[in-house]
Amino acid sequence: MPANHPIPLILGPTGVGKTRVAYRLASLLGNAEIISADARSIFKEMDIGTDKPSREWREAIPHHLIDCVELDATYTAMDFRRDALRLIDEIHQRDHWAIVIGGTTLYVHVLTGKFFEGPSADPELRRTLSARPLDELYGELKDIDPESAIRIHPHDEQRIVRALEVYQLTGVTISELQRRSEKPPHSLLKIGLTCDRKVLHERIDSRVDEMMKLGLLNEVQHLAQKISPDAQAYKSNGYKELFNYLNGVWSLEEAIRKIKVNTHTHARRQFIFFKRVPGIHWIDVTTRAPEDVVEEILRMIQ
Repeated sequence: MPANHPIPLILGPTGVGKTRVAYRLASLLGNAEIISADARSIFKEMDIGTDKPSREWREAIPHHLIDCVELDATYTAMDFRRDALRLIDEIHQRDHWAIVIGGTTLYVHVLTGKFFEGPSADPELRRTLSARPLDELYGELKDIDPESAIRIHPHDEQRIVRALEVYQLTGVTISELQRRSEKPPHSLLKIGLTCDRKVLHERIDSRVDEMMKLGLLNEVQHLAQKISPDAQAYKSNGYKELFNYLNGVWSLEEAIRKIKVNTHTHARRQFIFFKRVPGIHWIDVTTRAPEDVVEEILRMIQ
């Protein structure tokens, strides 16, 4: 019975090959469904820049939490946690394997560690905080909640603002509230895919070039007519840089270069976060075929 086994959670930095490994694993298991833990793939109409699984793959294997949120909506980590736990239960009721795949660190955190349902977002307070310099916000976070400041990257504006928002709304630090929270109910087999850094950067750059050939700029031009700069989706890597090109901030060549550099930085932050997650079984995929990687995973779960 799949429900009696730990749930495979395939994680790792962007560009490492998680999607292909998860798809092949699901195909070999035969009765599996994939839950995406990617904070960009949830948005409708953002296809090329998010590198979503192909339509053919999604028709062959059920995929969840892809193309499920409107462009102008806000989707939080707590929304993901609620939806993911519900889907896991539903998949297990069908006597299927649930496979979770993703690189969004906060999504991984809410499934692997303690998490609390904090106060609802206060749009006015967020606007006030976001208007201040980021280094000033981070300095304030270090003063009131040094534990969170160690865990949150100094450039991670979204999480810094949220931590300060929670403190101002509750009078209690977010780290203290997280200590009081409960762990998720499911057992997870955490499988981390890693890769030589130089090789990973080359893969990322090639993928960006391929996205441009596939029409990423056209996709962004279409979205520019439909999405507000204040929207969560607007700020996604691969999109915000091309929005800046369309707004005359950068040349197209500079925007493409920025996409690559920002994606390298994002991958490095993911690595840093995942290295702190206990109990991950790491697999170096630098020179290994996806089929070989999947065989190793199968030996772990069966």
